[in-house]
Amino acid sequence: MDHTAVLAVFDREMRQDPAPDGTGARVERTGQVVRQVGSEHDWNGVLWSGLGADTTDNTDAAIAAQIDFFSALGREFEWKLYAHDEPSDLAERLLSAGFTAEPTESLMVAEVRDLPTEVVLPDGVRLRPVTDAAGMEILADVHGQAFGMTGTSYRERLLTQLADAPDTVEAVVALAGEAPDEVPVCAARMELPPGKQFAGLWGGGTVEAWRGRGIYRALIAHRAGIAAARGYRYLQVDALDSSRPILHRLGFATLSTTTPYVYKP
Repeated sequence: MDHTAVLAVFDREMRQDPAPDGTGARVERTGQVVRQVGSEHDWNGVLWSGLGADTTDNTDAAIAAQIDFFSALGREFEWKLYAHDEPSDLAERLLSAGFTAEPTESLMVAEVRDLPTEVVLPDGVRLRPVTDAAGMEILADVHGQAFGMTGTSYRERLLTQLADAPDTVEAVVALAGEAPDEVPVCAARMELPPGKQFAGLWGGGTVEAWRGRGIYRALIAHRAGIAAARGYRYLQVDALDSSRPILHRLGFATLSTTTPYVYKP
């Protein structure tokens, strides 16, 4: 895989000309900025900026314009900054404007054809697709244990997407034990944007007591098989340090890093 070429395709398809990641969201282009705008339950933020090509250096004005726009809506928003974005001091400018940096993640990509698709689970563990509110509660329970996520926005957004655009998302949970005493131990989802080459792996997390047993890897294989059947060429992950070694062993390559810069009105 030509890392530079694939990164350029990723930027073009997923950042410069993205599909909205929720049925209630829309993508807007204003000046040199591409942003997604949605309800309070949707992801709101800046996906791309071509500010490095702006010889008049309107960077600070562009940042201020986004703050004014989202603040008028009463929306917290994220400026999703990648290590290769320009200008080189954009991170410092965002911090000066009042943004807060969250943990940096690695942008990792693999060709679907190179990934294992055989799902190997420990004895007594099975996968359950998430298609309704009951499944969403199970998924949220796992995320609460694995990541400390307790908000309602994620639940509302995914439930709406499952109802209105089920072809654009696949979510799954791993359950251990026997009914009716099964316990959720791992969960993940995959975004399948129409007309793109990249499917995105998101929210993969395992509760602490069940880590190190190959369940996270099995959920990657499960989703890789779906992506292959749907004709996607690449899988993309914004990986935390805890999952990066697993993804690397499976064949994912690190193309850049990305840091969320969050602004709260």
